[in-house]
Parts: sequence; structure tokens; C-alpha cells
Amino acid sequence: MPTAVHECSQAILEAREDWCITEALLAGTRAMRKAGKRFMPRWPNEEDAAYEARLATATLFPAYRRTVGVMAGKPFSKPLTLGDASKAVLDQWKPWIDDIDRAGVSLNVFAAEMMAEAIGHGLCGIYVDVPKAAAVPRTEAGVTTRAAETAAGLRPYFVRVRHDQILGWKLDEEGRLAMLRWQECVEVEDGDYGTKVVDRVRVLRPGSWELHERGGDAGGYQIVDQGTTNLSAIPFVPVYGQRVATMIGRPPLMDLAYLCVKHWQSQSDQDTILHVARVPILAVIGVDDEKWQLTVGASTAVKLPLQGDMKFIEHTGAAIKAGADSLTALEEQMIQTGAELLVQKPGQRTATEDANDAEGNKCDLQRITESFEDALDQALVFAGQYMGIEAPRVTLFKDFAAATQSDASAQLILSLQQGGLITRQTAIREQQRRGVLSADIDPEVEAEEAQNEVSSAMPEPSSLGIAA
Repeated sequence: MPTAVHECSQAILEAREDWCITEALLAGTRAMRKAGKRFMPRWPNEEDAAYEARLATATLFPAYRRTVGVMAGKPFSKPLTLGDASKAVLDQWKPWIDDIDRAGVSLNVFAAEMMAEAIGHGLCGIYVDVPKAAAVPRTEAGVTTRAAETAAGLRPYFVRVRHDQILGWKLDEEGRLAMLRWQECVEVEDGDYGTKVVDRVRVLRPGSWELHERGGDAGGYQIVDQGTTNLSAIPFVPVYGQRVATMIGRPPLMDLAYLCVKHWQSQSDQDTILHVARVPILAVIGVDDEKWQLTVGASTAVKLPLQGDMKFIEHTGAAIKAGADSLTALEEQMIQTGAELLVQKPGQRTATEDANDAEGNKCDLQRITESFEDALDQALVFAGQYMGIEAPRVTLFKDFAAATQSDASAQLILSLQQGGLITRQTAIREQQRRGVLSADIDPEVEAEEAQNEVSSAMPEPSSLGIAA
């Protein structure tokens, strides 16, 4: 059966198996609870009320969201730079770079957002669009001039295409995009005060585009707009986390995502056993339940029959300690897995690369960043082709690789502490375990003294002109 314009291709359906996990982890505790049994299996013979209570009290350890943020932010520790173009060309691009999406967002901020999308989900894209030139003065031949378009403020701009918008594509014999579809949702007016969301599908082909909109009693899609471009290729650039093939990317931190789901389940188990262990069970021995009533309180006494006994049964705590140790080990494994993107890994080296150790020993995040640079360059080329001008090249910060797994995890621990995900004491202990800090340091004392130093370094309110 042919695929409808709004239906997903098989490749996208398979990719969504990963995306449903990464989306929930990035959205946080509420999304994980809403997913219910998908990520929190129900125990055998567990009652509905018990399961709902367990699910409603579960909380997510946000390691995936924080690690994605740390990794996606490293290439932007310094602002991106533009080069390989004359000063005149760079001056011409500057107004566009400062407002790359016609919404006041600079290229640096736009790129940082797209990098987070690629690291988090493995695939997204940049679409280079141009406003319609309907209101621009035309020549006698019925065409607009580039000068008239520039004077009217028409210029290319970047559009974010998220991973969950992409529906499908086709490739030509040379492996280039011959057709691309993605979903859009737009708000339109609904009466004097309300709005409603309309589903649309944009279809791109080399030199042309179509916009399909859901409507009618049958709920089908009809073409509501279409047009042509002056480009021989589809002005869309895919951005990958871990590239598998053209238009197919995998989240580079997928292994960490599975560990986070495991932590979600294990933490719930630990919380449940703690709840049970905190409430001792009163056991009464040698009593006929049908004839005997019990009142427990500070001013009451209990009368037991001969040979009867009554005692509280409490948990030994062995399972609690085992669960806590398991969670600690799992969190350490999560840190190590998240840090793998920063570890230098020798790749296939050419004779030229043999002379440059830095080139032959890159970390995965550096390779992702280089691929992202290429994507930004291609998007600028499309924009330049629209306007008939030269495009500059983008350079991102890439000096963040670590020589060993221990060094990489030490970097990640520091970022987690600065982001408020772990305490200073925990960060000190983890650095001690890696040999970064001396084992003689007392984490509690060191953290307190560090806080005191920060407080003492703060200027007095009077020195800032503020009344005490």
C-alpha cells in the first residue's frame, strides 16, 4: 500500500523506538510517569492502587538531560567564528548572522539549540527558506530583481526541523535528497479570541515545494500552497548525532539512556522497600482473631491469653543496603558511559594524519562537532546561493577531548556539580576515587571551607553602596 503524505516511513518508525526513550528522559519526571508501564513495569499480582501510588512517587535522576546539556554546550564554550571570506563578505553577512531565523536569534544560539537536538535524539535538520516575493516590485518580464528583494528585506533564513517532525524522504541514484517530507503545526485564529492548531506537511523536491494541510470531513490532506525555488537541490541539511546513513542518525548517548531507564526502575524499587522497612509490622501469636480485639495506644494495655505473645517485626536492612550499593554502582556506570564521548579514540589514520596526533586521536564529540560545522557551512552555502553571494565558513571550539576515561569522567563530574545535579561532597569523593584529589581530604570539611572562602570573598554591602 502506498505511503500517504502524512505517514512515517519505515526508517522513521524504527528511529522512533529510540526517540520515545530520549524524549521522555529529556522531558523529566512528569513524562516518565505519564509513560507508565512502558518504563515502569508492573509487578506480578500488584494491585492497581499500589502500582499507581508507586508510579506517582517515582522521581527521575536527570543524568541524561544534564549530560546532553554538558556535551552539547562544550563546542559553544567559546562563540563560533566565521572565516574563509573577505571582510566585505563578512560585513554583508553580519546582519543575517545576528538574526538567522527572522525571530531575533543569532547563528550562535541557533547552532547551540540544534547541537542539543542532535546530541539528544541523533537527528534533526536545518531548512533554508526565503519569504515569498509577492509584494516586491517586478520588472516588465514579471520577475523580481535581487536589489528589489534586498530593499524589501527579503533574505534567506534558517528553520529548525526537529527529529519528531521528519516523516520520510527519497534519495536519487547519487544518494542526494530527491524528496523530503516533514510535519508542521501552526496556530490559526479561531473566532475573536481563540486559536486552533492546524496540521500541515511540507514536501520538498529540487526546485519546488508543496504545503499540504489536514482538512475536510474525511480529515485528509490537500495541497494549500506550492511554489518553486532557484536551487537545483533541496535546501535542507541533516544534522546527525551518530550518523548511520543519509537521513538516519542514532542518539550518541543511547546507552546512557537505557541506564537511566534502569535507574528509574531501580530507584522506585529502593523507595518502595524503604517505605515498607520504615513501618514495623505488629505480629500477635497464640490469639484467636475472631474473639480478640486489639487497641494500641500510649494509655492502653494489652491482655494476652496464656502462651500468647506479641512483637514488632522489622526489616533487617540487608536488602536496603544492597539496593543502595546497586544504585551507587549504576550511577557510576552512567557517569562513565556519558563521559565516553570525550575520550580520545584513534580512528582510521592516513599518512598525513600520522604526522598529527591530534587529528588521529579525536573523541566522538569532536567528530560530531566537525560534522555539525559542515552542516552549518552547507546551510550558509544554500543561503548564499539564494542571494548570489559567497558564503563564509563556520568554526566551533573543539579543544575538549580527554586522554583517558578517568579524565573524561572527571570533567563530567565537575560539570554535574556545577549544574547542581550532585553535591560538592559527592564531587570530591568521586575525584578522590579517580586519583585526581588526595585521599586525605575530608569531603565535608573541604566543601565547608570552600563555601567559607566564597563567602569571605564577597564584598561587603557597604562597599557596593548598599545599606546594611
